Amino acid sequence: MNIRIGNGYDIHQLAPERALILGGVRIPHERGLLGHSDADALTHALMDAMLGALCLGDIGHYFPPNDPQWKGADSIVLLTQVHELVRSHGWQIGNLDAVIVAERPKLKPHIPAMRDRLATALGIERDRVGIKATTNEKLDATGREEGIAVHSVALLVRAEQETFEF
Repeated sequence: MNIRIGNGYDIHQLAPERALILGGVRIPHERGLLGHSDADALTHALMDAMLGALCLGDIGHYFPPNDPQWKGADSIVLLTQVHELVRSHGWQIGNLDAVIVAERPKLKPHIPAMRDRLATALGIERDRVGIKATTNEKLDATGREEGIAVHSVALLVRAEQETFEF
């Protein structure tokens, strides 16, 4: 099989005195996401999708939330480590796609910066990183602005083997 698809999901509670970081981009807001690392739910969901495509578990296996070395970690750095793991197994990213579910702040103005940041970190073209934002129409915890959730998918393709001529 030359393609693999994985899905990812993450949700973090909103809390005061925390930075709101999504896709490696700091977004102005009165609250940020609570978590052991920088709580970048978008990047976490993408990592889980990449790992899931190769049946390699989830990010908690590689970056346990009870391990002090990951406290306050930059999720973009973790993403590059997951990407290296994917590449070491002979795969590359075909494309990534994600939906961020948040009532506020409005995320549309920040999506181009998120796409750029993620594409740059992964060394892929920007048009291979899709990000959309929606609300939950005031339903459930995300609708009540208690947190932000992200659903994602990753399409991985087998890396082309170099050919050697003799």
